[in-house]
Amino acid sequence: MMAAIGTGNVQAGVLTASLGTSGTIYAYSDTPVVDSQGELAVFCSSSGGWLPLVCTMNVTVATELIRDLLKFDLKQFNDEVALAPPGAEGLLLLPFFNGERTPALPEATATLNGMTSLNLTPANLCRAAMEGATLGLRYGLDVMLRNGIRPTEIRLVGGGAKSSTWRQLVADIFQMPVVSPVSTEAGALGAALQAMWCYCNQTEGDTTLADLCADFVHLDETRRAQPHGEASTFYADLYQRYLSLDCAMRPLNTGGRQ
Repeated sequence: MMAAIGTGNVQAGVLTASLGTSGTIYAYSDTPVVDSQGELAVFCSSSGGWLPLVCTMNVTVATELIRDLLKFDLKQFNDEVALAPPGAEGLLLLPFFNGERTPALPEATATLNGMTSLNLTPANLCRAAMEGATLGLRYGLDVMLRNGIRPTEIRLVGGGAKSSTWRQLVADIFQMPVVSPVSTEAGALGAALQAMWCYCNQTEGDTTLADLCADFVHLDETRRAQPHGEASTFYADLYQRYLSLDCAMRPLNTGGRQ
């Protein structure tokens, strides 16, 4: 709730995405958004509105496991991702290392598909981890769209947002502009603005959170990424392959229960 305020996500149109151990994406709504398939959390905002939210279990979980396996530091890992071409020469990771929350697959395990004697390289493995984690979070956008939520911009936070390669990847896979706030502590900033909002309304009359966010939530334009047409087209196709792999693995990942 605080990070929503700290990213200026207090009115329709903005999508906050967090690339942490798990991943979350959420938007703002004046009314509850109830998903008939149960994949969208009906989450309250702290300002009387709602934050329809999707959470996945495996974002930097996937990248950190591969980084630790290869004994790379963060710079080496990001350099390797940048060296590999989009699609990691055919490697595709279904990153369900901790099971998965969305889709609801608590017994699922991760799958690395498309390995050959030529493409199983450190660079491709690193890129497949970053792409797989992002494609998994992209599924959450489908849930949002299915429920009538139409964001136009992503405000990206979390450890993964520090990577320029990852920011561009999110823009290309989500086909949406991505920008990070200047303050990397969106939750703390949001808490301060919440307190200011309450104080101002008690002492100075009507004050809106939207006005306070306009004054105090600053976006870092040096960390803005625009989707690239050719890359977005490629990733749209790769996302369909990701969904097909997920579907093919469902008999194993549900213990035989569909």
